[in-house]
Amino acid sequence: MRFAKTISPIAAAVATLLACAPLAASAQAGPVIKIGFAAPLTGANASYGKDLQNGVQLALDDANKAKDNVIGGKPVTFELVAEDDQADPRTGVQVAQKLIDQGVSVIVGHFNSGTTIPASQLYEKAGIPDIDPAATNPVISSRGFANMFMVISSDAQNAGSAGTYAVKTTKAKRIAILDDRTAFGQGEADEFEKAVKAAGGNLVAHEYTTNQATDFKTQLTKIKASNPDLIFFGGLNPQAAGVMKQMRALGINAQFVGGGGVKDIDFIKLAGDTSDGAMAWEYGRPLESTSEGKTFADRYKQRFGMDVLSYAPFGYDAAMAAIKAMKAAGSSSPDAYRSALKSISFDGITGKIAFLQTGALKNGSSTLYQVKNGQWTAVTTVNGS
Repeated sequence: MRFAKTISPIAAAVATLLACAPLAASAQAGPVIKIGFAAPLTGANASYGKDLQNGVQLALDDANKAKDNVIGGKPVTFELVAEDDQADPRTGVQVAQKLIDQGVSVIVGHFNSGTTIPASQLYEKAGIPDIDPAATNPVISSRGFANMFMVISSDAQNAGSAGTYAVKTTKAKRIAILDDRTAFGQGEADEFEKAVKAAGGNLVAHEYTTNQATDFKTQLTKIKASNPDLIFFGGLNPQAAGVMKQMRALGINAQFVGGGGVKDIDFIKLAGDTSDGAMAWEYGRPLESTSEGKTFADRYKQRFGMDVLSYAPFGYDAAMAAIKAMKAAGSSSPDAYRSALKSISFDGITGKIAFLQTGALKNGSSTLYQVKNGQWTAVTTVNGS
């Protein structure tokens, strides 16, 4: 005869608790909110893309550790979904669709204007906010898109400030331009030219190259014939350093001025001795100019084992803008938090984050740097649209 085993009340209670533990942990963890990110993570611009990605990741780390990381009454986890757009417009569009299909609640990206412009058309159609941390062509915020936001100044502000400064402060009499014909480089060059002419400056030459070129002697020889005292380059490193070196090799002693994306340590390394005296206009205020910026730089290095390259603080602010808007709205649904994003205002790492009706950054800033004794040194910061 077989006897049924009896289970004590205590054992039964323990078994029930163990069985429910995974469910309780799952409930406590709450929903996962996907934050999309796109930038070049391979190729010539990969260092900028990775710098941006790290900035976004640091924002998500901070949000996930925060005691108030609750949306709609539930604790949440923010998860980064990163894609490599290779700085290529066609790949950028493919990546955009991939992020949409993965159900992200927001996109932070892209890096290049040439990828941001076509990719953002897909985000607009899908109704998903795209917060731009680095691309600066004025077209981005001029199309009337409801889902386009920028936490960085446009070329109209940055390169415009450069053009005005060249005429009124540097007192350049004969100004020349060289750009790489990308949406970014050409956008900078065009805005610089507009500002020079508006300030009554004298433009003596405007030459073009490509973003793959390494030899600029043909263009620089033509520019040399116009006897310039200042040359503005619209494009990124390492080309900017190559232009600087070849200027000096050809005996051109004009003041070199670069736009955004030129001021980093690679320029000094690549340009060598010729880098001294070079100038570059960068978006935002100097990181070291505020206690928040200094703290960010220290935390970034501790987390990733390297210094901030350039755009990481903008990536951080872009991600935080989305997170704050979602918390304010109590939802990660774009239709629910979009209005909160439009009206958001907070002190970010890069400055005050608030948007115009167009989605452009309100009262952005630009800073002029100059290489002195092998170091980039801030000269002046210009505020305002």
